[in-house]
Amino acid sequence: MPIYEYVCRACGAQFEDIVSADAPAPACPKCKAQKTEKLLSCCRVGRGSSETGFTATAPRASSGGCAGCSGGNCSTCG
Repeated sequence: MPIYEYVCRACGAQFEDIVSADAPAPACPKCKAQKTEKLLSCCRVGRGSSETGFTATAPRASSGGCAGCSGGNCSTCG
């Protein structure tokens, strides 16, 4: 099962949970509210080998950051 990132709309806490893709969003572990929303996750994939030079990153958003942020300051925008 995949790991999903969530944000609680009641208290603002961010957390991860392992759930099946069709399961409802889990309750917030901090405040127990059911007002949670799945976040869009950015990831960086690649071998990092100097021989291949292959590094795949999240697509850039028109605002300058990756698809998961707006300012290009997150660790995946590198």
